[in-house]
Amino acid sequence: MRAFILGLIIATLAALSYGGYRYYVLKLAYDTSTASNANLQYESGELRDKLKASDALNSDLQTLLQARLQEKDAAGAQVQALASTVNSLDLLAHTDKELLEKYSSVYFLNENYIPQNLTTIDTTYLNNPQKSQQVIAVVATHLSALFAAAATDHVPLQVLSAYRSFQEQSTLKSAYKITYGAGTANSFSADQGYSEHQLGTAIDFTTPTGGSVLNGFDKTASYTWLANNAYLYGFNLSYPKGNTHFIFEPWHWRYVGIELAKKLHDEGKTLYDLDQRDIDTYLLKFFD
Repeated sequence: MRAFILGLIIATLAALSYGGYRYYVLKLAYDTSTASNANLQYESGELRDKLKASDALNSDLQTLLQARLQEKDAAGAQVQALASTVNSLDLLAHTDKELLEKYSSVYFLNENYIPQNLTTIDTTYLNNPQKSQQVIAVVATHLSALFAAAATDHVPLQVLSAYRSFQEQSTLKSAYKITYGAGTANSFSADQGYSEHQLGTAIDFTTPTGGSVLNGFDKTASYTWLANNAYLYGFNLSYPKGNTHFIFEPWHWRYVGIELAKKLHDEGKTLYDLDQRDIDTYLLKFFD
């Protein structure tokens, strides 16, 4: 009996020892896990703080980047504006200022003046294809567009006269004086040096049936069409009714650039109605 009790005690002690050991192991594991979780929570908190700090830094960098990009864009715009100004000044410096001067009895072109970039007008537009006619290149381009539009509208239109040199104008004026007398000739023909034709930008229009006889041109459909459409191609009637320079010349049109021609058309004016300093502001648009 004593042996049984002793064995029971030993078994009990063994069980208690094993239970204590298991408790110790589980407690150690629990404590380790708790400590690990605490560390993870701490590290997680640190990571969150670092992430927030990183987000804030990234936001600041984005703001700084946007500011630098805006500064770059502004600087680029300034450079472009400056380049545009320089280009405009360079273009203006190389643009013939005579092109928009007022002539007739106002301004004089000397005998040595010859416009730059004269080009021959397509003979299909000429009343007399055997007699070559010239204008400066920019006028030729817009003149071709004008004739194409007139053809589309079935309007008969031809060029009777274009560029005339100082000497040609002198010869023509002398012939007019002999034929009509000086007083009459002065009413419809400029003296040499005062003719818009010397610029290479003026056109005398006619019709296939009218030819060189220009009286009555204002009664034609061709004149009506020019009055309504010529400004779209940069042309302005130089000597309308009531002008102080010559008789009414419905056939004589001068290229002044599309923007200025539109202004003059809309306001019912000619080049001679404007101050020269206002006209000069359109010189850069002359070739548009």
